[in-house]
Amino acid sequence: MGRGKIAIKRIENTTNRQVTFCKRRNGLLKKAYELSVLCDAEVALIVFSTRGRLYEYANNSVKATIERYKKASTDSSNPGSVSEANAQYYQQEANKLRQQIGNLQNSSRNMLGESLSSLSMKELKSLETRLEKAISKIRSKKNELLFAEIEYMQKREIDLQNDNMYLRAKITENERVQQQMNLMPGSDYEVMASQSFDSRNFLQVNLMEPSHHYSRQEHTALQLG
Repeated sequence: MGRGKIAIKRIENTTNRQVTFCKRRNGLLKKAYELSVLCDAEVALIVFSTRGRLYEYANNSVKATIERYKKASTDSSNPGSVSEANAQYYQQEANKLRQQIGNLQNSSRNMLGESLSSLSMKELKSLETRLEKAISKIRSKKNELLFAEIEYMQKREIDLQNDNMYLRAKITENERVQQQMNLMPGSDYEVMASQSFDSRNFLQVNLMEPSHHYSRQEHTALQLG
């Protein structure tokens, strides 16, 4: 059965009201989180229960968001001030991103062994630990690839050996059949195999044999001549 529609009015039953509050509060907090992540929006949510308990969510800071709201509400009558406030906010965000990019670039140079003079002993120790972990992971991956290659080559070697054995067996079988055919008495194949063909002998035999393909008149003319 589908869930029926709930009338938007105060729930009189205390238990049902508390259950609905918990469910919808969690759903509201989830929606606020999804909105802040998917749309990169600054979200601040404040909920007080009937018992006075506070539930809040903010992807930045509730206090900072409230201050920003107050400033935006105060300057709402002046569009120029609102635009200036937004520009200032985005400028701050851009500065944060530049700082993060700079930190990542410094970390990358440090991983390559550069710009180490400004690091303290603790930072150098931390960098050494990270490098050792990275090298361990790289070696583990390299050994995994090497073992896989060795296993493939061993399998390939076995396949080639099997193919070689098969070909040797076929050659042996062919030689055995050839010998049996040579040993068969009265075999035309045996006579042909024992006599080697020579084109010169074939030509001499043809020249020595008399030709009987011309007529009697041609034979007489040859004798008179």
